[in-house]
Amino acid sequence: MSRLLALFDLDGTLFLTHDPVSGRALVATLEQIYGIEVPADAPANVEHRGLTAKRIARSVLRAEGVADAAVDERLDAWCAAFAERYRDLLAGADTSDWQVRPCAARGLARLQAEGVRVALVTGNPEPMASERLQRLGLAGFFPPGQGAFGCEAEERPALLELARVRAGDWPAAATVEIGDTREDVTTAKAAGFRSIAVSSPRTCGRAELADADVVVDDMDGIVQAVLDTGR
Repeated sequence: MSRLLALFDLDGTLFLTHDPVSGRALVATLEQIYGIEVPADAPANVEHRGLTAKRIARSVLRAEGVADAAVDERLDAWCAAFAERYRDLLAGADTSDWQVRPCAARGLARLQAEGVRVALVTGNPEPMASERLQRLGLAGFFPPGQGAFGCEAEERPALLELARVRAGDWPAAATVEIGDTREDVTTAKAAGFRSIAVSSPRTCGRAELADADVVVDDMDGIVQAVLDTGR
């Protein structure tokens, strides 16, 4: 049996659909918490692939002229409000067009059957990630108390380390991170993890993932790459 920890990104890796509810919640709560007017298209005008909710919020606020010191004062409160507003808005949203990566449930089940420990590392706040996993039919693969989420740290390397520690100080050399962006790749390798990159609708060509240890195109490729790592 494998003694491997597999840390899965969510957006673009398991969840393939653009979700405008997130952007609406982000704008509304930035206005609420920081007392400024934020353009509706502000989230689309900053880099967000592979970044945490807190980092995206900081980028939007910087673009609106808010100083970092002022951002810091309310960033935790903002992130909690963001997660709550997202859940409220999602309750009335039609998500019938949401797409999970094909064969994701089957692949995750196979990894667990092979003894691979699975956890989620995402820039989403935990309540947001939970809502998405529930609607995608994947919640059962990711038990509470494991992984790491976007309100817990602003930078992705801190989330990777937190997930490793929560798994029982799992050895970095026996940890693999699966993601779909250059940021996923670079932070995983900096942490001493093996990096598996998967192409997604957000990927601007496979060349941007070239630094990963393995680049794949589908869930079967992810599973095989993880199992090969554990051998």
